[in-house]
Amino acid sequence: MRVTLAQLNPIVGDLEGNLKKIKDTIRENAQRSDLLVFPELVLSGYPPRDLLKNPDFLNEISETLEKLVLFSSDYSDKGLILGTPFPVDESKNGALYNAALFISDGKIRQVRGKSLFSPHDIFDEKAYFISYPEIEPFEFMGEWIGLTVCEDIWKTSNSYPNFPPSSNPVKILKEKGATIIINIAASAFCMEKLNLRYYEIQKHIQTHKIPFVFLNQVGGNDELIFDGSSFVFDDEGKTMAAFPSFKEHTGTVDVLSKGSFFEFKIPEKESLLFSALSLGLRDYVEKCGFSKVVLGISGGIDSALVAAIAADALGASNVVGVTMPSEYTAKESFILADELVRNLGVEHKEIPIDKIYQEYKDTLIDEVPPEDEVDITYQNIQARIRGNLLMAFSNRYGYLLLSSENKSETAVGYSTLYGDLAGGLAVLSDIYKTDVYRLANYINRDKVLIPPSIISRPPTAELKPSQTDEDTLPPYDILDGILNLYVEKNFSFRQIVGEGYESEIVTWVIEAIKKSEHKRKQSPPGLRVTSRAFGSGWRMPIARLY
Repeated sequence: MRVTLAQLNPIVGDLEGNLKKIKDTIRENAQRSDLLVFPELVLSGYPPRDLLKNPDFLNEISETLEKLVLFSSDYSDKGLILGTPFPVDESKNGALYNAALFISDGKIRQVRGKSLFSPHDIFDEKAYFISYPEIEPFEFMGEWIGLTVCEDIWKTSNSYPNFPPSSNPVKILKEKGATIIINIAASAFCMEKLNLRYYEIQKHIQTHKIPFVFLNQVGGNDELIFDGSSFVFDDEGKTMAAFPSFKEHTGTVDVLSKGSFFEFKIPEKESLLFSALSLGLRDYVEKCGFSKVVLGISGGIDSALVAAIAADALGASNVVGVTMPSEYTAKESFILADELVRNLGVEHKEIPIDKIYQEYKDTLIDEVPPEDEVDITYQNIQARIRGNLLMAFSNRYGYLLLSSENKSETAVGYSTLYGDLAGGLAVLSDIYKTDVYRLANYINRDKVLIPPSIISRPPTAELKPSQTDEDTLPPYDILDGILNLYVEKNFSFRQIVGEGYESEIVTWVIEAIKKSEHKRKQSPPGLRVTSRAFGSGWRMPIARLY
């Protein structure tokens, strides 16, 4: 059985555009295919979220699906599998399945739906879909297809213990006679995910001795990044196909043939991060209708890294870097900022802020006098001046403003509301400062793009004389270690101290995280690359005493 897998990059809500992608794929691959397979919710794009509560959107999905079903009649000997929201029936008040449909010869022949929903709150699928109640294979070309949707394969002996033991769709399908498992997915990227997926599928194959097709969406939608990385395995776990990560790809595989041994190796962390962030940024810009981006260039490592990622994602001609020096900007920062923009080839503007800052000081001197030479109030005024200037470029020219704060800063509030937090996308908001350094060195692996002195100089906001980040923060290796344990692994205070961190520092970090919640609620959306990012994966109350 020749199965064509289409690892596509749909756009949420672009029903006609997504339909065109599907049709084009069918036209180009029908002659060599028996069955063509498309990802989870490919018709609507994933995740559609509250669009699913819009009756007009649901009606348009139904109309678009009818067009596809009619189109399939031109390929009467082919089968199609694809994901779409699908009504349960007319009597259940608009209830929906996250459905996988089997279409052939102008008819919907089989409907299957996702049975298990992710416990992760970034998806929140139980707010939109109901679990599909029947787990049954269906026959096609003499084989029995066990059709599953994304989370349905995440039930082996050690995974998701919150699912009841009976909830193992792959096991049930095998017991009911399935001879091939096909899983269509929109499985979001995070650093651990590629490895987990591979071994999860291998466990199923070892247990059930059945060929396995895993097809994943690719592309960025809002904060989520989908990596693709689709696989096809034979019944011994040997590889018949391994699709690239972070790229659209279509390939045809005879799923009844035998594969070869394949040593599965995860690319190095920095390679994955760079590819994910570049794709996430590119898709966010293009899918939101922008053509260019603007960002502040300070001569520091965070803005340098964002500029390098943006140049890779969008092309240097679509990136505008603005330097905004003040009296506290070191000469070295001028030199390094200029070297960076020349290395990257991005457009460069310079707007000094001294006069504007002096106007603020003159205006406020009687009502809000500084408590010392340059206290926090006056430091923040400088940051907000810069945010204002950058927003002027965004307003006038329609550029998307990129924010440069990293996860370490976001966590403890080392940032200024309406200043460096201004922007439409925070590219590094799920990247710790220690990873920022690693990623900068990775970018320089073949050619120096980020000047080495930017990487080696002590990090500083340059908002007062001789300032460094460590005047306020613990060393970043210590801070990031504590943040990883507290934010991503959900460790308690005692557990973190038990890992060897000083109790005073742990107390300070946890308190800083709590005090900064209001800032995160007003920060731009960021690209998710870890198991727990701030944003939809972090839902803490602002007003709390605990």
